Amino acid sequence: MDLTLDHFAKEVGGVDDGPVTCVGGRTAWSVGGPLVGSPREVRAPSGIVEYEPAEMVVRVRAGTPVAEVAAALAVGGQEVPSLLSCLPHVADNSATVGGVLAVGRSGLRRLRYGPVRDTVLEAKVVLASGRLVKAGGPVVKNVSGYDLGRLMVGSLGTLGFIAEVVLRASPVPAVSQWFRSPSSDPFEARDRLFRPSSILWDGSSTWVLLEGHAADVAAERSALTGGWDEVEGPPPLPTGGVRSLRPSELRSLTGDGFVAEVGVGTVHTSSPVEAVAPSDPMVVSLNGKVKDAFDPRGRMNPGRRP
Repeated sequence: MDLTLDHFAKEVGGVDDGPVTCVGGRTAWSVGGPLVGSPREVRAPSGIVEYEPAEMVVRVRAGTPVAEVAAALAVGGQEVPSLLSCLPHVADNSATVGGVLAVGRSGLRRLRYGPVRDTVLEAKVVLASGRLVKAGGPVVKNVSGYDLGRLMVGSLGTLGFIAEVVLRASPVPAVSQWFRSPSSDPFEARDRLFRPSSILWDGSSTWVLLEGHAADVAAERSALTGGWDEVEGPPPLPTGGVRSLRPSELRSLTGDGFVAEVGVGTVHTSSPVEAVAPSDPMVVSLNGKVKDAFDPRGRMNPGRRP
């Protein structure tokens, strides 16, 4: 038995059996709304348990700073793109692995590398009862049972607290270049490119991130039409809130104060985004049943709205 994870499970179960919240780096603490009441605070264990560059997987405790994981994987020439892309937007590098997974934001390179939940091969989670459970396995082709690990990603800790995960790594691209055009159509750029890592649009200017071998990046760059200049990075993202739309709905966006991830549907806005309850009664019912199954007494992060 792992005494560190066992201790965390007992801490979550607690002697008072009351409301409890898991604290990371607090870099996205406002996501999902305020907590209700004054739940007892716990912290997930930290540390890189195992890193196998040849297998391209890393086992890490949820309380580990993302920056620490990035540094360890860089030695092997690898990274977890959707997880580590949060770093440029966190000034003090205090974001934790468990916090990023609980919030479920996949970073600006999702178009190429997919959502952050796809990097989770195995997860050990502490439930409201204080029970430690494992889902998945440390191999890419593990498909047995329900994918509870991915269910936890984006749940804001309302179903359980992530204690440890096995993440799939990718090679660091040989070349990574951002380009900007003040007038090119972002949707035309999406059609012309094979595997861009990111396409951003603020209603007028378009930014494109191309990654890979130098020859491949050069070929992709030549496929773009119009005036494009290489730039140091993406534009500053508005911090008001994040909306999720169908990728096809981005064409209808007007005005300013937003940066949209073309091909993904994520829109970063300067205005606060109010939580909107699902209108489909079946969705509401299903969400309630899942919550009741995992946390029938509402102990985990009370008040949060994933």
